[in-house]
Amino acid sequence: MTALAHESPETVPGPDLDEVLWQAWKAMELPEGFHAEIIEGFIEVSPTGRHAHGQIANRLRDALVLFLLDSGYAAYQDMNVLHGLKPWIPDLFIAPQDTSEIVVEDGLGVAASGVQLIVEVVSPGHEDKKRDRVRKRRAYARAGVPVYVLVDDYDAHGTVTVLTSPSPGEASYAAETRVPYGTHVTIPEGPAKGFVITEAVTGPLRA
Repeated sequence: MTALAHESPETVPGPDLDEVLWQAWKAMELPEGFHAEIIEGFIEVSPTGRHAHGQIANRLRDALVLFLLDSGYAAYQDMNVLHGLKPWIPDLFIAPQDTSEIVVEDGLGVAASGVQLIVEVVSPGHEDKKRDRVRKRRAYARAGVPVYVLVDDYDAHGTVTVLTSPSPGEASYAAETRVPYGTHVTIPEGPAKGFVITEAVTGPLRA
């Protein structure tokens, strides 16, 4: 017997994965020194960076604060960046000094659409490296973040990679400049255009 369309049981839609992860993330209570992000369908918990990690991020932020004076933009740390229901906590990012137009409705952070540059300082663990080099690279490209900078102690003897020209549909960056520590690399666009990352930030090429 052929079943008629109206005889088929109705499927009651449930909450989608993004919503489930979002609610779980908001309900999390983590011990001090840990933070959680949602990256490509998973909640990822990671500890605060080591001393060397923090030194690089802080040196870079201090230099960018001076570079961005009177530009209308500022360098931020320890703040959520949200792309829809996906929160991230970059090591450093650049956004308007006046964040009133990009703060999300519930005040949990700022919208990724207003972020002009993100920096991640790579951590030593295998999954930490993969998160910054692969998963976050795709996530930031998918969100259309114009510039993504990776400072990587664990790539050969230390490298800085500057990624630009995001393709959200392909979750990739079309342009990439990768240099060893000790070699100057210049941010090519955005509020930090012309800013040079030197070994004053990264330290010299690792032995």
